[in-house]
Amino acid sequence: MRRWLALLVAATTSLVLIALLVPMALLIRAVAENGAMDRATAAAGSVALAVGTPDLALAVEQVARPVTVFLPDGRTVGARAPRSAAVRLAATGRSVTAETDGGREVLVSAQSPEGTAVIRVFVPDAELTKGVREAWAALLVLGLALVVLGIVLADRLALAVTRPVDGLARVSHRLAGGDLTARAEPGGPPEVRSVALALNHLAGRIDELLAAERESVADLSHRLRTPLTGLRLDAEALRDPEEAARVQARVDALERAVSAVITEARHRTAGRASCEAGAVVRERVRFWSVLAEDQGREVAVGLPDGPLPVAVGAGELAACVDALLGNVFAHTPEGVALSVRLARHPDGALLTVEDAGPGFEPAQLERGTSGTGSTGLGLDIVRRTAEASGGRLAVSSPGGGGARVEVVLGAA
Repeated sequence: MRRWLALLVAATTSLVLIALLVPMALLIRAVAENGAMDRATAAAGSVALAVGTPDLALAVEQVARPVTVFLPDGRTVGARAPRSAAVRLAATGRSVTAETDGGREVLVSAQSPEGTAVIRVFVPDAELTKGVREAWAALLVLGLALVVLGIVLADRLALAVTRPVDGLARVSHRLAGGDLTARAEPGGPPEVRSVALALNHLAGRIDELLAAERESVADLSHRLRTPLTGLRLDAEALRDPEEAARVQARVDALERAVSAVITEARHRTAGRASCEAGAVVRERVRFWSVLAEDQGREVAVGLPDGPLPVAVGAGELAACVDALLGNVFAHTPEGVALSVRLARHPDGALLTVEDAGPGFEPAQLERGTSGTGSTGLGLDIVRRTAEASGGRLAVSSPGGGGARVEVVLGAA
């Protein structure tokens, strides 16, 4: 916008200046020519008064320009000059101005006792244009200065508009990135201030809607506690102690999951949590290794040396690892090997889960789509967690079969 406004003002100012300065330049030239001709005519008139008197030669010498007097008897007084057709015309009693080589000649007729004399005053081109070039140069400098001044003022005006607009764009990007605390500072023209206020209102409304949604999720999750309590009582009533303990452990795990959902749903801050990714991945792989051993799966694990902090909460990262490993156990036959590798990445950390199973169809990557009867939300949860940290998710099927999921997690 700043560039376009500058070009618009420069073009408009240039057109106005051309329309103003060109006539003024022509007027200056005409004034200079008229002044030179008037001075030459006045000089010719002063010499004409001395025609027919003994003081004619003295009067010619006193004029500070080339003057020639053509007398009726054919003699000339003053500077040498040809007796041109214009001179012969002036000898008939008419005053003439004619173009000649190097300038103009002013011819004035004067009556003497011997007849009509012609006084010729030569005006060179340099005198006709004296001071014109300097005046034109001054006009050119003035025009350029006005154009530059207009561009500077237009740039300042455009900056007053574009700076608030740039601020609105930054706030919009922050809102799109999940920072619901971002607010625009109203400024600039009234229209831009109105947009800033509308954007702030929209951000506040989005925050309210998300808060209401979190509360609804928390309420719905809380309703599960009642059937969980009944299930716990049923487990306690089992006669087989081992079976009761096993069911009780499952109920405890389910209750912890429900509590985690309620806690997560009631998080109202947009700030990012963080954790040490290596410890979380190591703990979740250890948890799934028991099932892998039962199914005869070979698990290869690669973890970095030293801590690797990421901009993801420990619970969220654990849920991502569980979702990825759960997909492997749910969608590949028993005995299929898998690998879990965590490495450093320029953006933070790279978590790679790879298996040697049959792979997957591209349609299964869509949220809510699954060809095996599951909810189809596991990879979407992983994707949203990665993007919330500033990372990304990439899924591929190597040429030899199997599936590879690469999750880039942002640095803390």
